[in-house]
Amino acid sequence: MSREQKAVDRARKAFLTGRSKSLEYRITQLKNLLRFVRERQNEIAEGLKKDLGRSEGGTPLYETLGLESEINLAVKYLKEWAAPRPVSKSMMTISDQVYIQPEPLGVVLVIGAWNYPWAVTIGPLIGAIAAGNAAVIKPSEVSSHTSKVMEDLLPLYLDKELYPVVTGGVTETQELLKQRFDHIFYTGNGTVAKIIMEAAAKHLTPTTLELGGKSPCYIDNNCDLAIACRRIAWGKYSNCGQTCIAPDYILCDPSMQDRVIEEIKKNIKDFYTEDPKKCMDYGRIINQRHFKRLMALLEGSTIAVGGENDESECYIGPTVLRDVKPDAKVMQEEIFGPLLPILTVSSADEAIKFINQREKPLALYIFTSDNKLIKRMIAETSSGGVVANDCLMHFSVSSLPFGGVGNSGMGHYHGKYGFDNLSHLRGCLIKQLKMEGVNKMRYPPHTADKFLKLLNHTSEFSFFIRDFIHLFCVKYRSL
Repeated sequence: MSREQKAVDRARKAFLTGRSKSLEYRITQLKNLLRFVRERQNEIAEGLKKDLGRSEGGTPLYETLGLESEINLAVKYLKEWAAPRPVSKSMMTISDQVYIQPEPLGVVLVIGAWNYPWAVTIGPLIGAIAAGNAAVIKPSEVSSHTSKVMEDLLPLYLDKELYPVVTGGVTETQELLKQRFDHIFYTGNGTVAKIIMEAAAKHLTPTTLELGGKSPCYIDNNCDLAIACRRIAWGKYSNCGQTCIAPDYILCDPSMQDRVIEEIKKNIKDFYTEDPKKCMDYGRIINQRHFKRLMALLEGSTIAVGGENDESECYIGPTVLRDVKPDAKVMQEEIFGPLLPILTVSSADEAIKFINQREKPLALYIFTSDNKLIKRMIAETSSGGVVANDCLMHFSVSSLPFGGVGNSGMGHYHGKYGFDNLSHLRGCLIKQLKMEGVNKMRYPPHTADKFLKLLNHTSEFSFFIRDFIHLFCVKYRSL
């Protein structure tokens, strides 16, 4: 039996003991997870520094503060989320109990990503624990130092039978995917997502896929360009552009392009100094493979800002590309790096058409002072999420579902949405062995005479049931 199979078997046996169903036990595990995040800040930051060149200040901003907020929210509202949810009744169930009971799915596989390895691995785990599941945690091998921290330290805080950490690369992940899970939660790219869906289909396992895509950023003529470009530059170059919801490209009027370039250039200097390579707040590309991929995307495009690079350090400076054509190499895949193409469009109509001709993105960004235009773009496009006049910030709102649509993913999480996504919402109808007269009309034989006879027994039926029988009889006789 492989190491991966043993971990899954232990998790399922632990789940079958029933201990994770207790709300008190779930809350204890969530509080332990919170304690881990707070007590192990140094180890978390050190791993991120080695993996991504993440600054010490960037760790809480982009990783741990959001996790603390999600855990605190789950602890506060877990009893409410897990309680039976009454629903409206029909005329046939007016005297019955009708409600939805959330229940755990079982054993969940959480496959994390390397770009924000804590936020996108522990985030889904919070939902899994809150919903009462067991969870096998598979951190990305690409962020190897962070993966090691998870493997070594998480079991010191969490129930290591219910929540095992399994490390490794492709071989280990393939072995995990051979096992039967009750849900698979994957964050990453579409190519691997297809492999995961294929493996899940063999066991009819539902999946949540948090993917990405080319998230467009439309800048309208009617906006404060200085503020818009400042927010776009922050959203694009944070984490060296390695963010699934980073603005992938800009759409703007040709007359605005030079001003957009100048404003973004100014903000790059403000954020990362004259030499971003020496700036502690500017990270690095995760590895040389991705460095070479990004450098290849520059082919055939005109660099307006930046372009500096150093393969030995996996460094690519904040870069802006001008006059980019739709068929350019940089427009054929999600960039996932610090390259920002600008494409010109003559109107909002053309921007909407351009967006709709492509796969549905994970995010859509609109910069305008025109509220009617914002509503129009929301109505006439489709994306995982929409943000007007800012970037990335919807990820931090726990009351919004975070997830994709179409090629950018399926399913969602954060807050109660994560709890519901990893729960089975079980429909419950509780009747009594009384008032059998009400049920006579559903039993054979189904004849008009029988229903007319029942109709005369008014004491056994409320007025709306009598109306129902009357309508049935009218229709029956018309056949």
